[in-house]
Amino acid sequence: MSKKVKRIDVHSHVLPRELIELIRKNPRDYQMRVEGAGDSEKFVRDDQHGTPIYAEFFDADAKIDGMDRKGIDISVISVTPVVFFYWLSADAGLAACRVMNDGIARMAAARPDRLRGMATLPLQDADAAIAELERVVKDHGFRSIELGCRVQGQLLADPKFRPVLKRAQELGVFVFAHPYIVGDLPPDLGCYYLGNTAAMPFDTALMAAHLMFSGALDELPALKMILAHGGGHLPYQIGRLAHGYKVRKEARANTKNSPLQLLRRFYFDALTHDADALRYLIDKVGADRVTIGTDAPFDMAEDDPLAMIAAVPGLTAEQLDRIHGLNALELLGESAKS
Repeated sequence: MSKKVKRIDVHSHVLPRELIELIRKNPRDYQMRVEGAGDSEKFVRDDQHGTPIYAEFFDADAKIDGMDRKGIDISVISVTPVVFFYWLSADAGLAACRVMNDGIARMAAARPDRLRGMATLPLQDADAAIAELERVVKDHGFRSIELGCRVQGQLLADPKFRPVLKRAQELGVFVFAHPYIVGDLPPDLGCYYLGNTAAMPFDTALMAAHLMFSGALDELPALKMILAHGGGHLPYQIGRLAHGYKVRKEARANTKNSPLQLLRRFYFDALTHDADALRYLIDKVGADRVTIGTDAPFDMAEDDPLAMIAAVPGLTAEQLDRIHGLNALELLGESAKS
């Protein structure tokens, strides 16, 4: 294993101080509020979904302290999905995204050796999303965007989002697709934390399946997309999707490519929490399609991502280098020697 390859985390969340203060002052504008104080401070949306306010969210030094504990050299920082704000008006959503993206850029500029910015976009309006995408690429040099798997009930494969994905492809910006929860959950998912542990991985798989079967991936041959949480359920049921494509005409209506052919169109973070599952993922998609992802600083994060990867049997030094950092560097358009 090469000691020169930097360990790069593509799944690391923040919430810049600028937005925290705006929410504190104007909670109705954001349909969420700040509760508690000190270590017990947290955000709570009107639908009761929320998150603690971790120091890693807004303090670049605290983020790097967390990275050091995990053995991470570089993190590509993105906002927590709690604040995607797709439920606001287009103008309000755009304004919030600008504040968050400028805050992310400020954090990254404070530690350019350790942090890279990933933008959030107001997907409720494609034109606004494209304008903000072009701005962050021009003004901040961002090379990645975080998009929710669905927006107001519509999956990312919906034609209304195609112009945003097309523009990302044209700009050479990769997409990090992250599921999230908004609104009330049905009773069978509103218990035992299943909204996160079961529903979110399913939503990722459903979104990816729609991208495959709709022909969207055929239309966007150069689009690069990372799927969070090891791809959710997608890699582990790809055989069923492929079988359906083979035997059902409905599945073949919009694409000439089987899901088996399209699976490697995606990249996947290594956040499976299980070495055997990670071994399967690597066997199925290849080590050149897997990156480190920690989900820091949440309790669902992987606290020792390098140990989890090291626990996967049979990985070669070359495969480890690709997973640890080479794949992410290529997606970021950076040199391994930089």
